Amino acid sequence: MTVLKERGTLYLCATPLGNLEDITLRALRILKEASIIAAEDTRHTRKLLSHFDIHTPLTSYHSHSGEGKGEHLLQRLRQGEAVALVSDAGMPGISDPGAELVKQAVAEEIDVVPVPGPSAGIAALIISGLPTHKFAFEGFLSNQRKTRRKQLQALKREHRTLIFYESPHRLVDSLKEMLAQWGERPCAVARELTKVHEEIKRGTLSEVLAHFAENQPRGEITLVVAGLPEEERNEWEFREPWLELSVLDHVTLLEKEGRERREAIKEVARLRGVPKREVYALVHDTGEQRSPEFPPGS
Repeated sequence: MTVLKERGTLYLCATPLGNLEDITLRALRILKEASIIAAEDTRHTRKLLSHFDIHTPLTSYHSHSGEGKGEHLLQRLRQGEAVALVSDAGMPGISDPGAELVKQAVAEEIDVVPVPGPSAGIAALIISGLPTHKFAFEGFLSNQRKTRRKQLQALKREHRTLIFYESPHRLVDSLKEMLAQWGERPCAVARELTKVHEEIKRGTLSEVLAHFAENQPRGEITLVVAGLPEEERNEWEFREPWLELSVLDHVTLLEKEGRERREAIKEVARLRGVPKREVYALVHDTGEQRSPEFPPGS
């Protein structure tokens, strides 16, 4: 029989996304032999443990646990105990609070051991039909519309396939924002992976948006979106960054780089192919209305 290490070890145990047959033999052994299991939702995990007749002590560890619970688990690890960390589904530490406990354990040179298994992001990616050789996992987008727009704007030129976790009530809004900021791209929405009502919807952003606008999505959702197409990526590589700025912000940017105002105006006019007097008039007539991101130079 294989026994756990005598010294304290934090085991990150993957749990099924929905189908209990996806649990690994190794995960079952670790969960049985650990000193304690730290779970994101004890009610959810207790059902899993009950199904496999596992009676290891269970404690909660989630985003609202506070520092005290993390310290309690660290203390047990310091004393040589084995702690198994699980999330509600998939790998702990991916878009859940387990990452913080791992960070603290690593800082104290406590052994951290992965017990791999299901992952919604990877499962959705491999069935999406989109490129899998390069991808970026973005987790959950912000539920604040302004922040979410900034996040999507920052990803506009990302060439890798993008993976997001999303809630059912925000999926349509997120698809609308992506379509507005990125234009048409291939995508796939994976819903209720490995469960009875598993669904994968593939198409363009507008096609998938139309589907879920008429069919209210439910359950756990993973959204996979193609990165910036190569032909558009090549265009961006040769595109001057100032083309995204207004004339006023362009002048101010050059001033921040050390140019005198007159010189900055002349350069902006040259680059944009407009008369210098027009740039001069615009700057001096409306300079007080410049974007706060580019404050006027001295």
